[in-house]
Amino acid sequence: MHRLCFILLFITLQLFSSNKKTAQLLSFPEAELINVNTTRIPFKLVDHLIVIEANLLDQTGNFIIDTGSETLILNKSHFKGRQSFHDQHEQTSGVLNIIDNPLERRLQEFIIKDLVIEDTFSDVIDLSHIEKSKKIHLLGIIGHDILKDYEIFVDMHLNQITLSKVDSKGHRLDKTKYLERIIDSVDFKLKKHTIILEAMVNGKKLKFGLDTAAEFNQLNKRANKTVFEQFFPKRRLQLLDASGNQLEVLAGKLYRVKLTDSIYFGPMHTILTDLSQMNTVFGTNLDGIFGYEFLKQQRTIINYKKEKLYFVEKPINRH
Repeated sequence: MHRLCFILLFITLQLFSSNKKTAQLLSFPEAELINVNTTRIPFKLVDHLIVIEANLLDQTGNFIIDTGSETLILNKSHFKGRQSFHDQHEQTSGVLNIIDNPLERRLQEFIIKDLVIEDTFSDVIDLSHIEKSKKIHLLGIIGHDILKDYEIFVDMHLNQITLSKVDSKGHRLDKTKYLERIIDSVDFKLKKHTIILEAMVNGKKLKFGLDTAAEFNQLNKRANKTVFEQFFPKRRLQLLDASGNQLEVLAGKLYRVKLTDSIYFGPMHTILTDLSQMNTVFGTNLDGIFGYEFLKQQRTIINYKKEKLYFVEKPINRH
């Protein structure tokens, strides 16, 4: 019996111009305001997805944090019949297929506690298959267009995400230092909204995209054969992508992954898949994807403006 899993990564959404505005409020009731520029939001892991609770248009539900998504996405299942929705007759690319006819909403304000993001675009697609698979009330997905103006501290050890406002050069407006010690850092390249990291596997240099909503790491079937000497398959899985399509993949563990001589990772659960369609859509040449398995090993800070990842010391276990 194959296990049915869901993997959400690299949803591309196009932004369309609109002359209409509607004042909507999106707030996070669980957020802790540190100061006017920084807020901390607890999250829960639904399987391997980072999920936060939010209120929007008199509804309370869940949002997935997804660096692989370009925009804020609202779930069409819960936002029907709104006058500010416009059918764009365009296509939105999923990993395995195309999502037809996305809708669009423009939010005058997107508020995270007291941090206000103005004139926010969102796309509206049917995410009901994710709700069914994960058994959650899903209002939407928070992507790059919201996250890019913050330094994002993803802490899998304390199950919280900290957003700190940055200026145009990526410097934090909050001058207070992190309580936790930053132990290392690495540069990345930003291809549109995609974070691209270089890593070494078995002596071969590879390019990986970083996607906080990828439940498993991914390795391209077309990667160099030498790399597969460090991939040890264990079983086959059935995956459900953002378009609701199923695909059988080979799952196992990937060993000897290094970002630099000082930043390396233990064995990570990884699936073997074909990334050629995704690479075509995004104009990239990725050999794989880093997701939950990457983030659970390193407390990670993402700074889009500086194109840099910072790694934070793990909390001391006092028990």
